[in-house]
Amino acid sequence: MNRITQLFNIKYPIIQGGMIWNSGYKLASAVSNSGGLGLIGAGSMYPDVLREHIQKCKWATDKPFGVNIPMLYPNIEEIIQIIIEEGVKIVFTSAGNPKTWTSFLKEKGIIVVHVVSSSKFALKAQEAGVHAVVAEGFEAGGHNGREETTTLTLIPMVKENISIPLIAAGGIATGRGMLAAMILGADGVQMGSRFAASIESSAHDNFKKTIVETREGDTQLTLKELAPVRLIKNKFYNDVQELYTKCPSKEDLENLLGKRRAKRGMFEGDLIEGELEIGQIAGLIHNIQPVDVIVKEIIAEFELAKSDISRI
Repeated sequence: MNRITQLFNIKYPIIQGGMIWNSGYKLASAVSNSGGLGLIGAGSMYPDVLREHIQKCKWATDKPFGVNIPMLYPNIEEIIQIIIEEGVKIVFTSAGNPKTWTSFLKEKGIIVVHVVSSSKFALKAQEAGVHAVVAEGFEAGGHNGREETTTLTLIPMVKENISIPLIAAGGIATGRGMLAAMILGADGVQMGSRFAASIESSAHDNFKKTIVETREGDTQLTLKELAPVRLIKNKFYNDVQELYTKCPSKEDLENLLGKRRAKRGMFEGDLIEGELEIGQIAGLIHNIQPVDVIVKEIIAEFELAKSDISRI
């Protein structure tokens, strides 16, 4: 056991990223049942939908699971209330100030983890009283840090600055990647892209197939003026890049992005006009598998890599 498995009472120090449009109760419960920590992604759910997914997750697993909450969520007070009413014991917060809700959640007996992209924000999260942080490197899919600090450099720098448990994220989808992150100082890892391409992911099959077809160089971080996001290069991405050649205002970018673009791409399967968020590591994901198979393969590779290192 290590600090992360002890904190969450799980078998393996593997956390599934709470990705919008991918992380419903089926994925979260499958990861938890496989020995990791599953997270329901509240960012793409109306409050009543989140309540339903929490209730179904409690039915589908007797293992620990949590909810990921983007703190910019417009109905966050209602979301927090649902989490408390439904007895959720683990909350991951992101995209906001950890001071806002950490003390309140801790008073309710909830374990709080905050997602950061720099040592500076990791320290702020520690000062706010969170139980652990997720340090997410530039390689990650979805919304990302502006600093473009890679996981390889971010993890040891964060480790140098904090004393609470550290979870590495961004560019990790294999057992060897997991071991590398832990050698750099992480106590556990968070994987998003690998679980997006699983049978249990709530993403559209079109998006899952696109993930396994994605190769090195097929994703790019863009839209920094709004909220930096790593996207697969499709027509929508090309439209964004074309707009950049005209020195757009923030309003111009917002108008192009419009509403529901991420849902259109990942949940509804529009590969042309939709927003397709995935990490650089997609180039190493070659198949869509059940979660239990994914976790078994990761752990087997992790143990093999450990034995390989011992012979160096």
